[in-house]
Amino acid sequence: MRLRVTTWNINSVRLRQELVLKLLADTKPDVLSLQEIKVMTDLFPHDPFEQAGYKHRAVLGMKGYNGVAILSKKPIERVDGPDWCKKGDSRHLTVRIGGVELHNFYVPAGGDIPDPKQNPKFAHKLAFVDEMAAWFKSNRKPKDPMILLGDLNIAPLEHDVWSHKQLLDVVSHTPIEVEKLGYVQKSSEWVDAVRHFVPEDQKLYSWWSYRARDWLLSDRGRRLDHIWVTTPLKRSLKGYSVLKDARGWERSSDHVPVTVDLAL
Repeated sequence: MRLRVTTWNINSVRLRQELVLKLLADTKPDVLSLQEIKVMTDLFPHDPFEQAGYKHRAVLGMKGYNGVAILSKKPIERVDGPDWCKKGDSRHLTVRIGGVELHNFYVPAGGDIPDPKQNPKFAHKLAFVDEMAAWFKSNRKPKDPMILLGDLNIAPLEHDVWSHKQLLDVVSHTPIEVEKLGYVQKSSEWVDAVRHFVPEDQKLYSWWSYRARDWLLSDRGRRLDHIWVTTPLKRSLKGYSVLKDARGWERSSDHVPVTVDLAL
């Protein structure tokens, strides 16, 4: 089975519905995982995606912010997951596609101050990532065929950011976040699917701030959006793409779609 999976923080699915449809038409993923859909579950715009051929959908939304969704051409089975940090804030959605379990995550951004004592949002982010590592270690095995993807809001590698030195004290690239995300990777022996194809000494981004007047010229990006697979799927990896052009689409998200192809 060929499987193309794409992840995209859409920053409001209703506001950018036409961009999602453009992506589906152009990239043709079998499965699209969306984050920050910013809509309640019962108000999710199902019909356009049904008409586009994505007849299988799972949605976990909430009013105004957060929320995750999965659109699939292939049948999916929804799997119950934990209430992370007991906040009920719609940041994780799991489905099974054939024999593969797919986890769609939207990790908290963490605010601006990288100190959990001063910044409750940063404390929440660290606790969330800690829980991810503990949950996978206790509830899943590295031999389980799984895909983890989404907006993890952490750029772990030196060349996942435009300036390693200048961003060491900026939320998303601080040493403590990188360390904790490393524990998540170790919990199920996750393989970074995109870095499987792109050497770690090459710059690679998936997010460019809205604050940049000319994001393309300055190119001060970060790789916040990830696709990981467990070891049983590593041999299935066939290709990837990071659709940088999407950042320049009209009314774009500040994130761009990331895609990985597998042959299962």
